[in-house]
Amino acid sequence: MNRHPAGTVFFVVPDCIDDAERVSGGNVYDRRVRDGLRSDGWDVRMVLVADGGDNATTALGQLPGGALVLVDGLLVTHHANALVAEASRLRLVVLAHMVASDLADPERSVYGLARRVITTSNWTRTELIAQDAADPRRIIVAHPGTDPAPATMGSAAGGRLLFVGAVAPHKGLDLLTAALAGCADIASWTCTIVGSLRTEPDFVAALRAGISSAGLSSRMAFTGVLTGRALEDAWARTDLLIMPSRSESYGMVVAEALARGIPVLTSGIGGIPEAISHDAAAMVVPPEDPWALEVVLRQWWASPTRREELRVAASKARNAARQWSTTTAVVASALTQAGTASARTPDVLPWGVHAGSAPS
Repeated sequence: MNRHPAGTVFFVVPDCIDDAERVSGGNVYDRRVRDGLRSDGWDVRMVLVADGGDNATTALGQLPGGALVLVDGLLVTHHANALVAEASRLRLVVLAHMVASDLADPERSVYGLARRVITTSNWTRTELIAQDAADPRRIIVAHPGTDPAPATMGSAAGGRLLFVGAVAPHKGLDLLTAALAGCADIASWTCTIVGSLRTEPDFVAALRAGISSAGLSSRMAFTGVLTGRALEDAWARTDLLIMPSRSESYGMVVAEALARGIPVLTSGIGGIPEAISHDAAAMVVPPEDPWALEVVLRQWWASPTRREELRVAASKARNAARQWSTTTAVVASALTQAGTASARTPDVLPWGVHAGSAPS
């Protein structure tokens, strides 16, 4: 470990970052960046912002002038005005996990005023550029990493399916339920659903009702959030990861599956293709298409040869998995650049709307 701090950064994040019941890809990413920067010698000072009120205004106002500040993009959505007000006083860097398809003007102003914007995928970077939200030269991609994991040995029948993620509409579990209902005649499969049941309780209730109506309650099991050994055991029992998302800025779960040598069935939405480290290890279908999911699942179960080909490709994908150390290095480089980059004048809107100082 570097005993001489590389620098001091205030990391402004939602206060749920370490909440085990609110696991998200964004929280995982933030924790890994926090820990990685500290391991590399950075003095990372966490600033936790609770939902509602003027919490962000208070938190940002207490930071020293000229401070280097890394802000989780979720806070840009909810506290854009507070960030705009402080942009000329602080050296602001935004970490954008996901951006809306139509940014509001205050959010666009934050991205335009930030000295650097870090995105977790090229897809998100392209979205920001398409909306003219920030100078492309200031947008840096730091893909999520994966942890080293033991290879998973699939079962002969290939019937052990796994979904990992919040049980919420954008993850497409209703699409998966419809596809599996069409495969009810195939006796060998089960599906384990790992993830928070608290994010969208009404959706969870409707999903459970749909599963019961389809007669699948004994075959589709909800575990809630799993961590540590329990999560590793779930991975170890998996033949195929299914991720039928409607929207996704990257695909951390896809990358994690491939890092374990587990084939993937996923929609090709958003940044998910960037998480596929070996194309032959993934079966990609259009979003919003339960029929395509059913067809591909039937092909998976009908052909032992096809399953073996996918498993071999997934084993090769393990060698191409991205590492969190690389993610941290890219974030650290962006922070270092932001420390010396010229600031935008505080009264300008996003760079493409009004003239400001040239990026450095």
